[in-house]
Amino acid sequence: MFLEPQETMPQTSVVFSSILGPSYSGQVQPGMGERGGGAGGSGDLIFQDGRLISGSLEALMEHLVPTVDYYPDRTYIFTFLLSSRVFIPPHDLLARVGQICLEQREQLEAGSEKAKLKSFSAKIVQLLKEWTEVFPYDFQDEKAMAELKAITHRVTQCDEENGTVKKAIAQMTQSLLLSLAAQSQLQELREKLRSPAMDKGPVLKAKPPAAQKDILGVCCDPLVLAQQLTHIELVSAAVCPSRDRAGGEGVPDTWGTFGGSWERVGSIHPEDLMQIVSHMDSRDKHRCRGDLTKTYSLEAYDNWFNCLSMLVATEVCRVVKKKHRTRMLEFFIDVARECFNIGNFNSMMAIISGMNLSPVARLKKTWSKVKTAKFDVLEHHMDPSSNFCNYRTALQGATQRSQMANSSREKIVIPVFNLFVKDIYFLHKIHTNHLPNGHINFKKFWEISRQIHEFMTWTQVECPFEKDKKIQSYLLTAPIYSEEALFIASFESEGPENHMEKDSWKTLRTTLLNRA
Repeated sequence: MFLEPQETMPQTSVVFSSILGPSYSGQVQPGMGERGGGAGGSGDLIFQDGRLISGSLEALMEHLVPTVDYYPDRTYIFTFLLSSRVFIPPHDLLARVGQICLEQREQLEAGSEKAKLKSFSAKIVQLLKEWTEVFPYDFQDEKAMAELKAITHRVTQCDEENGTVKKAIAQMTQSLLLSLAAQSQLQELREKLRSPAMDKGPVLKAKPPAAQKDILGVCCDPLVLAQQLTHIELVSAAVCPSRDRAGGEGVPDTWGTFGGSWERVGSIHPEDLMQIVSHMDSRDKHRCRGDLTKTYSLEAYDNWFNCLSMLVATEVCRVVKKKHRTRMLEFFIDVARECFNIGNFNSMMAIISGMNLSPVARLKKTWSKVKTAKFDVLEHHMDPSSNFCNYRTALQGATQRSQMANSSREKIVIPVFNLFVKDIYFLHKIHTNHLPNGHINFKKFWEISRQIHEFMTWTQVECPFEKDKKIQSYLLTAPIYSEEALFIASFESEGPENHMEKDSWKTLRTTLLNRA
């Protein structure tokens, strides 16, 4: 579940090296030039200190299309293609790009300037190549593919002699089809493994046998478990089907597993994140990848956080002996600390959240035996006051380390995903899409795309840790308690201490009797 939004504008970290280009300032890059005039052209674009801050949709579309003397900055290409879907579907944008290309082509043909026509055609192919590489799933739409074919057909007509443009188009098309085929196969796998939501079923009436294997029986080294959690975040594109409440052999009928599918952060695409903007604005007619099935990656990754929190709480609450529970808490504190040192803030936050759940937090006799100094440090880093200022400082330190790193180990930065989502939300909430003169507030979308771009840069880091199948299998298949079962196990370990807890325990027992 996403954290409640803070009422202040989230701070943003500094800009780091780009996976798409050397700069992400939003300024016109040296040698790129500015697009010339023309109806609806640069006259409808407003620059401030060399930075594009607003423009009409038509002018922004024209600014995307190359000319003989102009090619758009790569950061502009990324930002506009990403943000334009809030206002216009990709296939309609592609149709308009094709129309602008055709108009320019006709002008060049009228002037019998073959050399310039070939140069222009090569730039158009380069633009399409960047589009299909960065946003290949825009072309899942049959309309978009039809527009792409129409544009490339016109472009190849000026390349009958040497076939250079034709060859580039063929390579681009082949790469695009491979990307779409891989995505289609993954989607089919998701649909096969996706299970319907389970009902609550009966609650747990007794704890599992003491001999039941727990996480310490699988991995007793906090660093190793932190590395495996990081591997899951970055690499393990696992899709875990739910088991029904009956579970497997030896599993009580009240246990559930991770309850659905989850995926790594690397399976999230920029256009998925732009949905945070488009789905929250009911005034906009269009939606970016608006089909709910295409929000799968966001939902699945968020589900991973929730399930990890519940797993931590389950591992603690289902332990029978207080001494063992104390050891379990101290183990997870050490795991969270190792996650922090690695730069895996998402897993760290999930673990802390699990230990702060009421069924765990109320175990005062157990906590009294825990050496909590390290836990206090972790909670300080995740303190929500001042808009998670301490966490943001730690995140900025990790990103600076990542920028200067020579090894994959030092490049790892995995932010708390639900806080990142809230940052994008606030950028959208506080700034309007349109200015009073009707222009698109492009300054807003520069910042949103910058943050999304930075997030995507972090997801490209190669994980330096090898997969441990045994540990990851446990993390994926270990049963977790429902919230109700967690409270029952917690009260059985340490009885209710005040009137509120006594009332809760009485209600739970009444529920048990009614179900029986």
